[in-house]
Amino acid sequence: MPLSIWTSWPSRETPSREGSSRTRVWVGRAIRTVVMAGLLWSALADREFRDAGVALGLAVVVLCGLVLWRFFRTTFQQRLWPALGLLVLLEAGAFWFDAEGARVPATVVWGTIAVVSMAQLPLAAAVPSMVVSLAAYAARSPDGWLSITATVVGLGLAGYVVRLDSEARGNAQRLLAQERAARKAEAETAALAERGRIAREIHDVLAHSLSAQLVHLEAARLLIQRSADLEADRQQILERVVAARGMAREGLDGTRQALSALRGEMAPVEDFLRHLTAVDNARLEVTGERRELPPEAGLALRRVAQEALTNVRKHAPGAQVTVRLSYTEGEVELEVRDSGARRKLRGGGPGDLGDLGSSGSGYGLLGMRERAELLGGTLDSGPVEEGFAVRLRVPV
Repeated sequence: MPLSIWTSWPSRETPSREGSSRTRVWVGRAIRTVVMAGLLWSALADREFRDAGVALGLAVVVLCGLVLWRFFRTTFQQRLWPALGLLVLLEAGAFWFDAEGARVPATVVWGTIAVVSMAQLPLAAAVPSMVVSLAAYAARSPDGWLSITATVVGLGLAGYVVRLDSEARGNAQRLLAQERAARKAEAETAALAERGRIAREIHDVLAHSLSAQLVHLEAARLLIQRSADLEADRQQILERVVAARGMAREGLDGTRQALSALRGEMAPVEDFLRHLTAVDNARLEVTGERRELPPEAGLALRRVAQEALTNVRKHAPGAQVTVRLSYTEGEVELEVRDSGARRKLRGGGPGDLGDLGSSGSGYGLLGMRERAELLGGTLDSGPVEEGFAVRLRVPV
């Protein structure tokens, strides 16, 4: 048996009332009240106390109660020697009752010492204290050996059971505190993750849209500033302003979609893709058993489809486009394939995003790849036999 078991105090939660039900607290108070009332009554009714002896007996009973209360306070502070000194005072009170012939108060005090010392002290001090108290009771009791043995064994077991019960409550309180701390940390982590998610949405939707607007507006400003004939450059200025307005409208639509996604109010992915492909005259194919997707996965599918179709308009105008949404076991796949020729990608290899990763509607295939990886999926893009393909796989 490790030495620490004998020298360690019961946990601080053990003597406290934290975690105890209201019924348990009131039952404990009732027991202490009954015991104290019984001691007072025995001091009054005992024939050994006469006249001034009655007052002295009552005073000793009250003093023992105060010493016991102080003992509990001292053990809660884990002060061993003061606690042992208070037990010595209780032993002295028990011997005084016994010397005066008041056996009932003496027996109650000895039994109380045996139980509370086992429940409140380290085992190295609790066992000797209990043994001394029970030995004093056994030596002074006039009862038969069978009754004395039963009482001694019963008090010893009662003290040990109280200790085990108190330790179990203390362990439960510690586990509860750890669970609360874990839940708090989990809530903080979830809040940080949600903030990161919102930040990604704002960046994906607004960053490119606002920067593109600035480019067009700056070009319009320069045209106005440097033009000698505003009427001659009117068309170019108008085109820049119209383009900036289109970017603003696109950014607003994307922001609304992002807010809807954060609130979980998005329309089904199939409906969104059907509308998107109708605008771009692309063909939509949906295979597999349709099911509801998590908001993050649905948003990633929408963004990748938008980015891929925007890149088709920029780099392969007029190409035939097929958008394929496939539901498979454990994941959903989106493929956007076109039949148009692309300018050569920087890096040249399959899957290299090159300059396409930073173009498009503002979401960026590189950003979409990072989003897919955060969801545990993959995003690949590169030239194929008849054109260019972007493929997203997300586990669901």
